[in-house]
Amino acid sequence: MDWSELLEIAEQERNAQKAIRVHCCTSTGCQASNAVEVKKSLEAAVKAAGLNAEVKIVGVGCLSLCGQGPLVEIPDKGLQYQKVTPDQAESIVEALKTEGEADALKGDPNDRFFSRQVRIVQENSGKIDPERIEEYLMVDGYQGLHHAIYEMTPDEVVKEMTKSGLRGRGGAGYPTGLKWATVAKMPQGQKYVICNADEGDPGAFMDRSVLESDPHRVLEGMAIAGYAVGATQGYIYVRAEYPLAISRLQKAIQQAKRKGILGTQIFGSPIAFSVEIRVGAGAFVCGEETALIASVEGGRGTPRPRPPYPAVSGLKGCPTLINNVETLANIPAILRKGADWFAGIGTEKSKGTKIFSVTGKIRNTGLIEVPMGISLREIVEDMGGGVPGGGRVKAVQTGGPSGGCIPNHLLDTPVDYDSLNKLGSIMGSGGMVVMDDSTSMVQVAQFYMEFCRGETCGKCVPCRAGTVQMYQLLTKILNEQATAADIEKLKHLCGMVKATSLCGLGQTAPNPVMSTLQYFENEYLELLQPESIRPTNGKVPIQSR
Repeated sequence: MDWSELLEIAEQERNAQKAIRVHCCTSTGCQASNAVEVKKSLEAAVKAAGLNAEVKIVGVGCLSLCGQGPLVEIPDKGLQYQKVTPDQAESIVEALKTEGEADALKGDPNDRFFSRQVRIVQENSGKIDPERIEEYLMVDGYQGLHHAIYEMTPDEVVKEMTKSGLRGRGGAGYPTGLKWATVAKMPQGQKYVICNADEGDPGAFMDRSVLESDPHRVLEGMAIAGYAVGATQGYIYVRAEYPLAISRLQKAIQQAKRKGILGTQIFGSPIAFSVEIRVGAGAFVCGEETALIASVEGGRGTPRPRPPYPAVSGLKGCPTLINNVETLANIPAILRKGADWFAGIGTEKSKGTKIFSVTGKIRNTGLIEVPMGISLREIVEDMGGGVPGGGRVKAVQTGGPSGGCIPNHLLDTPVDYDSLNKLGSIMGSGGMVVMDDSTSMVQVAQFYMEFCRGETCGKCVPCRAGTVQMYQLLTKILNEQATAADIEKLKHLCGMVKATSLCGLGQTAPNPVMSTLQYFENEYLELLQPESIRPTNGKVPIQSR
């Protein structure tokens, strides 16, 4: 189809909208709480009430406040129903007839959790049916891709990305425009674009939500990237633990092909770009670019030394652009609204917004998208509602196993790449775990080290052996069998593993340990024994090696 035909489809979809839309979240979190039955009950209640002509029940993506699901929202009335059960569907529909509010109402979509968010990546999440391309077109979907192909040269697209100041949302914060420019300047020939959807941090579910809620947005971002760097083939590498995301991506790819948006002659132009899905087994190390490439090629997911970097020699030895889900989902909005608009959000060195999954000891569990530069305290205590029961926030873990634990007295730190790095943590992909005073920070360090120990690919000795030894030392400390010498040994191991590991997994694995030692060393010292190795409370001592 050409662009005029797609615009006509979008207009038809707008004209076909019923007076009242009732949005029922059908993402993984809400489905786990019986959202599918809630949606069926709502549809049955609408039919029984004779409201089919005026009311449409729409299965949408994530409505953000995941801990209160299943969520049902009536945007035109400003109503949100939380923890909805199938037997409450009739009262919700009955309230539509009387223009009142059902007894099931438990939330306000305009409270601080929602009102402080600035949605770029999530602008369509919870508003459209992710399984219908017509609804994506209705909200200006694929306009950015059309603008790029017909009104910009590939070089102009790369410059627009550079001007926007967008940095990679996968963790390292590498400038997106610079990465695109590197791939674009490579000699003409086969090039690839890979979407890294191998989200593996404990407590992180941002990328999964984007894929489930707005899959066409990611496809559009990939196609724009392909046009800009001269690639005709794209791959989405997503872990098998995300079956709903995979299913919706598959539908989106098929729909885009049928509409002439993916494949050959996009919008009737000579530009071609195709997308395929590659399903990973769920190895955390495959979030590293070279390990991901090895897995896409069918090999074992282990990293290789760099250089050469994937931008020069990646998939099948060809120049390869790798961006994560959230990075690519920013691209369509930047092309539609301009680099200056995007650069005007956030801070001088950290532009735009960032999605965080806020979990742990916090009242409002879910997804938030906020401008870079907002403080951790605003996120946790204002938007997140603080610790349930009025407790005190002890620390916030950012960046997952690669990040650090930031104590309460530093929560006024702005959330941007540089500020978090100075505290010994990282932005990471966006996982944020809140801890209260009941949390043992030594146990937190042990938990993350156990995770890294199990996820190391074993290719390099520092990571393979070092993570095991650090885990053993942390266990020894928790068993109250360690001495001050063991603390020094732990610090030495952290430095060695960080400095000598082959890839980012090992290089960042010590961060949770180092940050808890820095800010909560007293908790370690309280567990030490005055003698070298002595059983306490009937515990069996761990032998030093």
